[in-house]
Parts: sequence; structure tokens; C-alpha cells
Amino acid sequence: MAETFQTVNVALGNTADAVVYTCPSATTAIVIHCQVANVDGTNAADLNIDMNDGSVVAALVSTLSVSADTAVHPIGGKLVLEAADELRAWAGAASDLEMTLSILEIT
Repeated sequence: MAETFQTVNVALGNTADAVVYTCPSATTAIVIHCQVANVDGTNAADLNIDMNDGSVVAALVSTLSVSADTAVHPIGGKLVLEAADELRAWAGAASDLEMTLSILEIT
């Protein structure tokens, strides 16, 4: 088994169900850290995160208000993704929220 650490940094748009990470084939991925920062100095922004396993889309976070100039850790613990599972995220306002993921991929 090979283990590889990945970092994903993305500015969230306001398009619903935008894919921010897809678990590669023949891989199990563990999201070990997720932080979302509101970089808008004035306004709060809503955060949404879903997981899609190909047959079911499950909400992990739904319209969580992130205050201006703050950060949240919206996934409380580790999240296991199997091959082809998608993590999707979007903001209530484009470019207000930035997401950082730390992921361990096991092949």
C-alpha cells in the first residue's frame, strides 16, 4: 500500500455542487483536515459541502454562515472517500470563501 498526502486549495464559487476533490480510481482517501476561511472583510458568506458517492448525494454542511474574516473547520473528524467519490462545495457569494483540504490517499 502506498500512502500519499495531498493538499487542495480552492476559492469557492457560488455554483451549486462544484467538485473540489474526486477520489482517484483504486484509491481510498481520508480527508484529515478541512478549513474554510472567509476572506471578505465585511460580509458573512454561506458555506455548503456535499459528498457524492455516485448514487447518493449527502449534505455534510448546509448553509453554514461563516463570518467575515474568520475561519471554520466544517468537517468534524476524518472523512473517508472511496474511488470516484466527490467532495463538492460552494459559497453563497463567489470568491468570499477559500477552502483548504489535507487528504491522505491510500492505493
